[in-house]
Amino acid sequence: MAEKIVDYISGLEVNGSPEEVQATQPFSKILVENYGYPKEMIQTRPQYRVKVRPSDIKKEYPVDIAVFTSSDKKEDELYIIVECKKKNRKDGRSQLEDYLRLSKAYIGAWYNGNEILYLRKYEQDGRVEFKEIPNLPLYGQNIDDIGLFKRKDLKKTHNLKNTFNNIRNYLAANNTGQTLDTELLPQLINIIFCKIYDERYKKGDSLVDFRAGINEEHAKISKRIQNLFVDVKRKYPDVFNDSDKIILSDNSIAHIVGELQQYCLMESERDVIADAFEMFIGPSLRGPQGQFFTPRNVVKLLLSMTNPGQRDKIVDPACGSGGFLVEALKYVWAKVNKQCEELDWPEKGVFQNMLTK
Repeated sequence: MAEKIVDYISGLEVNGSPEEVQATQPFSKILVENYGYPKEMIQTRPQYRVKVRPSDIKKEYPVDIAVFTSSDKKEDELYIIVECKKKNRKDGRSQLEDYLRLSKAYIGAWYNGNEILYLRKYEQDGRVEFKEIPNLPLYGQNIDDIGLFKRKDLKKTHNLKNTFNNIRNYLAANNTGQTLDTELLPQLINIIFCKIYDERYKKGDSLVDFRAGINEEHAKISKRIQNLFVDVKRKYPDVFNDSDKIILSDNSIAHIVGELQQYCLMESERDVIADAFEMFIGPSLRGPQGQFFTPRNVVKLLLSMTNPGQRDKIVDPACGSGGFLVEALKYVWAKVNKQCEELDWPEKGVFQNMLTK
């Protein structure tokens, strides 16, 4: 019998099945922490149910996650349905369409812990149709405004591992000739550089270029990212050369943009490049290729033991994505910040103090 766990939304005990642990609970947390939906507008336990057939009076199909437009959770206020079943993408989409067709919700997501799919329901002339969309709307955002992000609207996040895992599985399944993680990772990093460049050089009220609109053609999204990469290579010639290219399909580029567009990577709490590295370089690849990743708590322990300061040199000749160096920089910077706060120095003085030691 599965071990009991506490449901993130309701606080009730539920069976800790693989589906529950790997999909339902993580996605519930993502809805609250990354999309901003209040817990009181989400129902997981007891499960919300929909009809099996339109003519039915009784509702029998259980929904894994139901999101409403208010805390009253009335039937007419059902907004988003999330299905978290261990099925393939085709079967997952078919089941999600059934649930949407038999409910008032017009936005749906299917997530199995590895892959993700977003759908929008259209009803016209008595017919119900479905279309894939790049992401879910944030709390308070109109669905037609997906992808219309201004620089100031981007949200920081503390963990993108689930997002990168979803991207990895999508790329592996949809890029013929590039199925190895080691082939796909450089492509993703090129796109991450485009994202960071766009964040760095956009004013707060400006519409970002790293975006995927709900009705945009994938080719148009891809072209915008390709143009960004030209600017990235021009800005960082010591990192990229003219032969570097983004060669993923238009659909894949649009998928990555849709998954990452709402976040501000520059202000995220973790090193996003390291997150991507750790997702793409799995346990089976680490040993033979000599790529190992020191757990963050071990890094922090070593830093506390060595206690580096501004005058010390920190060398990591096998740095991989540079996670150890990033944490070391944060450690030293925190010490400088603390000293300057005690002296009541302005922010500019903190930076100067860091450079002049």
